[in-house]
Amino acid sequence: MKKNNKIKIKVNGKLFKIDQKTTLLEYIKKVKVPIKKVAIELNHEIIDKNAIGKIKLKKNDKIEIVHFIGGG
Repeated sequence: MKKNNKIKIKVNGKLFKIDQKTTLLEYIKKVKVPIKKVAIELNHEIIDKNAIGKIKLKKNDKIEIVHFIGGG
């Protein structure tokens, strides 16, 4: 029997299924988020962008992606 290699994560309140070996950086690139213009929170902790490629996403992780908006 083939094992399911997908996990569920929640991004900005919506459920998504991803491959279980996906890193946070891979996910961010896949959904085309401009990494320099956002803040990323994983399970209520702000993520250091230098560590983003080392973080493997796990089942039921909660990600919040906040876009910076300039104004005057």
